[in-house]
Amino acid sequence: MDVRASIPAPVKLQPMERVVISTGLFIELPNGYEAQIRPRSGLAVKHGITCLNTPEQVIHPGDRIAQMVIQRVEKAELEEVEILNETIRAGGGFGHTGKQ
Repeated sequence: MDVRASIPAPVKLQPMERVVISTGLFIELPNGYEAQIRPRSGLAVKHGITCLNTPEQVIHPGDRIAQMVIQRVEKAELEEVEILNETIRAGGGFGHTGKQ
């Protein structure tokens, strides 16, 4: 869902300036859910705006500034072990398949 700027007047961003833009949203999620805020792809592509890096840009009241995704999350319990199961990666670590 789109998230809009809830500001009383336009905000002009200078290159590399960081500004918190209020959304006016307050949400309560059930246990086992999370809300992720993501930059809108149109702002990122057209103006280079993402959640942290912003070139000069004016944000007006009501502008769609981000997207919110609500999804179910699992709570994992970690278990310490002495030996791991054998995998294709073997001892190569992350991203290692043994291929040259």
